[in-house]
Amino acid sequence: MTGILSSEQQAILAMPPEAYMNSQQLDFFLRLLSHERSELIAHIDYLKTQLERSEQHGDEADKALREEELRLLFRQIDRESRLVPKFDAALQRVKNGEYGYCRETGEPIGLARLLLRPTAELSIDAKIKQEMVEAQYRK
Repeated sequence: MTGILSSEQQAILAMPPEAYMNSQQLDFFLRLLSHERSELIAHIDYLKTQLERSEQHGDEADKALREEELRLLFRQIDRESRLVPKFDAALQRVKNGEYGYCRETGEPIGLARLLLRPTAELSIDAKIKQEMVEAQYRK
């Protein structure tokens, strides 16, 4: 997603509240989720090809630099791989008719939030509450 809203995104945001998660919006988010998931998988595959680049020659500094690059690649692959199930779950919620509604409160998550984070499962209020509880357990 870019910082500028497309005409389709603007049209969706301009819809009245009673049109929330109508067929046009569900179709848009299904396409958005599928597209972002495909891009994520392609990026993970690209990162994996970077792992296969093997540079065994060079001095100790070159080898240390390559080890650091590999560590960062593994970390990025791990982080991005954890997003794939979130996209799968969101796509399943679209198919089940549950997409766009908070899994804790059942209230609408909101179009603006879903445009920014299409895999969101919680409304802003529920997410803030969850983060506050998590912060208390970390102390």
